[in-house]
Amino acid sequence: MYYNDYNRMNEELMVPGESQSPGQLPTAPRKKRNGLKLTALCLVCALLGGVAGGAAIRYIPGLAESTTLYEGEHPPVAVELSNVSMDQPMSGAQVYANNLGSTVGITTELVTTNFWGQTVKGAAAGSGFVVSRDGYILTNYHVIKGASSIQVAFADGATYPATLIGGEEPNDIAVLKIEAEGLTPVVLGDSDNLVVGEQVCAIGNPLGELTFTFTSGYVSAKDRSITMQSGEIMNMLQTDTAINSGNSGGPLFNMYGQVIGITTAKYSSSSSSSASVEGIGFAIPINDVKNMVKDIIEKGYVTGKPNVGILMNDVSSDAQRYGIPAGAYVEAVLEGSCGDKAGLRAGDIITAVADTAVTSSDQLKSAVKNYKAGDTVSFTLFRDQQLQTIEVTLDESNVERSQAMTELQQSFQEAQQRQQQQQQQSNTWPFEFFGW
Repeated sequence: MYYNDYNRMNEELMVPGESQSPGQLPTAPRKKRNGLKLTALCLVCALLGGVAGGAAIRYIPGLAESTTLYEGEHPPVAVELSNVSMDQPMSGAQVYANNLGSTVGITTELVTTNFWGQTVKGAAAGSGFVVSRDGYILTNYHVIKGASSIQVAFADGATYPATLIGGEEPNDIAVLKIEAEGLTPVVLGDSDNLVVGEQVCAIGNPLGELTFTFTSGYVSAKDRSITMQSGEIMNMLQTDTAINSGNSGGPLFNMYGQVIGITTAKYSSSSSSSASVEGIGFAIPINDVKNMVKDIIEKGYVTGKPNVGILMNDVSSDAQRYGIPAGAYVEAVLEGSCGDKAGLRAGDIITAVADTAVTSSDQLKSAVKNYKAGDTVSFTLFRDQQLQTIEVTLDESNVERSQAMTELQQSFQEAQQRQQQQQQQSNTWPFEFFGW
């Protein structure tokens, strides 16, 4: 655009009949140049009037006689908080100023074992926010997963070591505790009242380095079913608010300064596509996890969470070619669990929960999450080459149940390893067709 405008100006200034060297600025008779000066002066005045917008303009002395710079002045933007009320919408600056002290940066130290059995230390970074005056902080579970130590930092420079009180990996939330009093907690809003097109904003630590960054956008969609990297299917708010690595666990605010979501994920370009993906971020609706957060603070785990007491896997595509239906294949059943009491056994394939079809283990988890511990639900099974239905009264998932399931998984894996070793010793090809 500017290059074309420059050429057009040269053409206008050239005088017919005069020779012109390439790249040489045109010359013109003095009489016509005075007219051009007047036109250019009017143009400059018009442009300055538009840029200044009524602000004061002053001449800056000390420059060459032919050079003039103009400097505009206006009073600084005032962020008034004394009259802030959550009954009235705020500006973005007010939301930021009102909640900066409630937002934290989170850094963790990770200790893992590499392929050669060597201990490797790493680090991760994320965001979080204060939910109580006595030091409870909410963040994403994936921010602190596997952490050997957790550090929390505030905008004023204060840092605290944090303790993990409890987490809920399927819902990607975790509650931390720091030894501090008199903190300023955020106000939790009502995410159900959001509408598509409503303005929202976030405070977080993108890339783990650009600390306490403010971004804003709009609610792009509600009730998005998003499959996470872990395979969990989660209900999400979609927003075009900029969310990047390091924002995870931070607050998403409405313009009343209330937290209505936890920034969690974003779409990015895949290796199979060269098209860039921008402005597609996701946040956990705060209403989905409010009660879970209360449970974790009070008991260390989420109460009422259902558990069937089984280990499961997906039915392979090879098995489906032989007429075996897609579903959640039961590999083992915990003795004394609700699954055991209802008659579930290894080798069963669960194809439906009530009226919800199940074609994978992830879909079974998602279907069961719609119920609470104590609910009685019908499971449709494929067993002995036919479908049948059983009634399962769901157990509660708690610390004891989690430990029992971990022990069951370890025993199952050890049994599989022994079986593989026996098959290798007998020099036979290991092949198992779901027990049939």
